[in-house]
Amino acid sequence: MKILMINKFFYRKGGSEAYMFDLIDLLKKSGHEVVEFSMSDKNNQDSKCKDFFIDNIDFSKREGFFKDLFKAGHLLYSFEARKKLQELINKEKPDIAHLHNFSFQLTPSILAVLKKNNIPIIWTMHDYKLICPNYRLFTKGAVCERCKKYKYYNCFRYKCIKNETAMSFLAMLEMYLHKILLRSYESINLFISPSKFLAEKVVDWGIDAKKVKHIYNFINLENFLANAEIGHGLIYFGRLSEEKGLLTLLEAMKELPEINLTIIGDGPQKFEIENRIKEQRLSNVRLLGYKKGQELYNLIKQSRLVVMPSIWYENNPIAILEAFAMGKPVIGADLGGIPELVRDGQTGFIFKNKQNADLIEKIKNNYFNTELIQQMSQNCRQFVVENGQGSVHLKQIEAVYKTLIK
Repeated sequence: MKILMINKFFYRKGGSEAYMFDLIDLLKKSGHEVVEFSMSDKNNQDSKCKDFFIDNIDFSKREGFFKDLFKAGHLLYSFEARKKLQELINKEKPDIAHLHNFSFQLTPSILAVLKKNNIPIIWTMHDYKLICPNYRLFTKGAVCERCKKYKYYNCFRYKCIKNETAMSFLAMLEMYLHKILLRSYESINLFISPSKFLAEKVVDWGIDAKKVKHIYNFINLENFLANAEIGHGLIYFGRLSEEKGLLTLLEAMKELPEINLTIIGDGPQKFEIENRIKEQRLSNVRLLGYKKGQELYNLIKQSRLVVMPSIWYENNPIAILEAFAMGKPVIGADLGGIPELVRDGQTGFIFKNKQNADLIEKIKNNYFNTELIQQMSQNCRQFVVENGQGSVHLKQIEAVYKTLIK
């Protein structure tokens, strides 16, 4: 098969890009051909299709009235993306298109091109963009579902995009244009959801259940060796941002002076976290900044438990699969797709989100139960073997491709 892989960024910017590149590797090793469509960027990985990528566009920059006006129009509908995608299709003639993140830069305008060329379309939903203008179902520090039943004006009302009026207004218009007026998403043959929670959520918001299929994310299991050592301390690794619930975790650590916490990552909340650690004199907490690769994995292996205190609807966190692959149980909040992975008492412990007392109780009651943690460590590894490794994922994706191409 020849698969057209579409994502607005062609470098490892985040979890969705990491998933896409790992999937490309899986497909190529299995004998498939992959062609790519994306946006030009100095950070891009190499691609034989790079001449067909659209010009770079950065919505975070202010570049003058006329330039910003052009970008606003591009955010809603990209004639450049339509034209260049058609040229790529004419040359490569793919059998199927697999989409990831494409809104704003590539825009849903590309869906009409794929449909016109009778190319089956799959969209792996890495976030909530199909139903939520700001992708997250989270605003003003809390889970948000105000836009349900096409009430996208709430995005503008609450300034859900970076707390900016203009960007929030454009995001609102983009949803009304492609969801109501053009009905762009109706061209998609199948929505792949990495979590059952997201699948159920989009169906609840009006998407046809027959067009939604749940397939877990995956990791390359051979890159992760299970750790026989129980380890010491708690660890969080990931983005440092409001929705990750790290301030709740820091509050809990005030009551757990005998247990250490390591925080690894970077993000917009970094300085607030640093100040909170200093102000509260949390000598049992250290913030190490961004780490990756083997250095990160070694730190995880040295820990006893991973903590994911999110206060938003996590989808299917790769971080949990990575922790499980190294035999590390997870203490996670009861939101989104976390409870699908963190099965209470089997692969970790679930606590009530934002509930400090419950988080403290879960840590106190289980941290020193080394016999239980040892058993859970084996369960975690087995979960990834059965549900989250590449060979399992590849079979599921290939089956989807073959069904739609027929």
